Amino acid sequence: MSNAPTTGTVKADMVLAVDLDGTLLKSDMLYESFWSAASKDWRSALAAVKALSKGKAALKRALAGASDVVVETLPYDDEVIEHIRAWRTAGGKTALVTASDQGLANRVAAHLGLFDDVHGSDGTNNLKGNTKAAFLTDHYGAKAYAYMGDHEADLSVWAGAGRAVTVNASAELRAKAEALGVEVEHLGTAETDYKPYLKALRPHQWLKNILVFLPMLLGHQLNFAALFTSFLAFCAFSLVASSVYVLNDLLDLAADRAHPRKCKRPFASGTLPIAHGTGLAAGLFGAGFVLSVLISPLFLFVMLCYYAMTTGYSLYFKRRMVIDICVLAGLYTMRIIAGGVASSVPLSVWLLAFSVFLFFSLAAVKRQAELVDMAKAGKLSTSGRGYHVDDLSIISQMALASGYVSVLVLALYMTSPQVSLLYSNPSVLWGICLVLLFWVSWIVMTTHRGEMHDDPIVFAVKDRISRICGLLAVGFAMGGALS
Repeated sequence: MSNAPTTGTVKADMVLAVDLDGTLLKSDMLYESFWSAASKDWRSALAAVKALSKGKAALKRALAGASDVVVETLPYDDEVIEHIRAWRTAGGKTALVTASDQGLANRVAAHLGLFDDVHGSDGTNNLKGNTKAAFLTDHYGAKAYAYMGDHEADLSVWAGAGRAVTVNASAELRAKAEALGVEVEHLGTAETDYKPYLKALRPHQWLKNILVFLPMLLGHQLNFAALFTSFLAFCAFSLVASSVYVLNDLLDLAADRAHPRKCKRPFASGTLPIAHGTGLAAGLFGAGFVLSVLISPLFLFVMLCYYAMTTGYSLYFKRRMVIDICVLAGLYTMRIIAGGVASSVPLSVWLLAFSVFLFFSLAAVKRQAELVDMAKAGKLSTSGRGYHVDDLSIISQMALASGYVSVLVLALYMTSPQVSLLYSNPSVLWGICLVLLFWVSWIVMTTHRGEMHDDPIVFAVKDRISRICGLLAVGFAMGGALS
């Protein structure tokens, strides 16, 4: 069915009242304001939740005051907007009538410029359901308005309207709306799709968790017990990491929407309701927690430390320059530590030192890529980060220097007694140093030219040169192990 009302169906004295959450907006302002407040200061978000004791309207007012929602980049429904414009073009008046706080409603209306009136919750009265129905009847008159909504709570509003417009309603809700005996129009601007849920888990990022197998492989402990526990560790890390990715996306909504590529992420784009995010994050963490318990108490402790570090990164450290890079490097290294704990393989100082320097380099490359994107876009600073575009040259030097130090650590390891015990032809391993020296230089240069994916690990898997380097490194390692 067409989204644009025909001219003949629009009466000059009939107002089109439009709901905000789930109708005009492919999101929910209550959750938007909560996660915005949490991103700004998690303590203020928790303090605002205390207002719930005074009612939902008070909660919305408190969160609206504690948050900094960027209304210009919210995921609006373009087809709903076209429907509103068509109504205005045909001579009808429009009003934004929402249960969201009045202040946020005013900002949305000012940005879109589509509404003659704006009405929202006032901190005392929650403008939803029967309250909204009574308000519209008192304000515009019975049957003197058309109402556009999407929720079961809108049934009472549609019952008093002269016309009902449903947006992305289920078949059951559509049937209930039609049973009210009013003129009904259905708008279906989105289809049910479970792909955004999978995308929100970022399964491609699970590649990083292969690091848990590294202690087992480098320690030459290729037995079933070590392999099985390492696999369980991989699964546990993937679940917990996905939980963190969901949490990070919720906290990073404003920054992601301002980013040329991250704006397409499920929560930022509105393809996945942020209302589902909290439950999704908790469920993933719970599943990872259970697997961690099955492995060992010590592994569970490592996982809890990892979760604490990454949550701290999402809430605070990612906005602190240099500290964020150090934390990212630590999170990569934690995977190796977890792998050693899971497989009961002692970790060498050489491996830990090498991983810290290499992952510091890759974390710096990640920030370098963001700054290159910002420079191309003409922006002076990164949104939600502690860097300015002028820092680009320093970040590049940090990436190169740390990467080269990791090569030096690897070279020093080649001369240690442990190498002779583990490898029959240790001299062949020097080829890995040459490959790594080239790859670090290549990855930084590629990033400098603006050709880097947001995450260097994911980029390396897709990049042909990086894959060749990886195969060469594996070949040298196998050559060194052959007797």
